[in-house]
Amino acid sequence: MDTLIMKEIKVNVKDFSITPGSRYRDEGVKAHSGQEFREEYLEPIFLNIENNDSIIIVNLDGTIGYGTSWLEEVFGGLARKFGKDLVQNKIDFISNEEPYLIDDIKEYIKHA
Repeated sequence: MDTLIMKEIKVNVKDFSITPGSRYRDEGVKAHSGQEFREEYLEPIFLNIENNDSIIIVNLDGTIGYGTSWLEEVFGGLARKFGKDLVQNKIDFISNEEPYLIDDIKEYIKHA
């Protein structure tokens, strides 16, 4: 009997920045934008896992907070690029500090 082993790829937002900032890169050199996080961190991982059983676990804890535009750009943008179904199936979240963020993000993905 074969056992399915799912590989979890962990991404900690705090490793990118403890102060996630603007939506777009052009809103400041050190803006720690959602666009930058999506393009530099999540998209390369997605390109490597879209055809296998791996999932991404995004840990949202350890930052000072999030703007809604940052979250929408990251996760809504990911859904626009890779498709809602794939993103919903390939990404999960940890947010012990602000658990409501997970529901917010799921809405951004759903409405992307």
